[in-house]
Amino acid sequence: MRINLTKKDLVNEVYMQLGFSKEISKNLIEDFFWTIFENLRKEKKLKIAKFGTFSIRRKNSRLGRNPKTKETKVISERKVILFKASNDFKKFVNLKEDG
Repeated sequence: MRINLTKKDLVNEVYMQLGFSKEISKNLIEDFFWTIFENLRKEKKLKIAKFGTFSIRRKNSRLGRNPKTKETKVISERKVILFKASNDFKKFVNLKEDG
């Protein structure tokens, strides 16, 4: 069973299902991702109906420890991306498969 879904896989799906050329399919997928990235960067929150909400949260710097060496280090301040699935998405994931 395959776990990773690549841009190339998405391009092939658009190509096969919609019949666009591979170049147009590639541009479509890249524009879609770029739109998500740009909106998230500008607005700090992005909701895709029936899929979920992406948001950016700032984490303060803190002390962390390497579990192997027990060495203490400062983990720098950074932004993290959070995803909260919509109720429709959660229902879909929890559907029971027949058979």
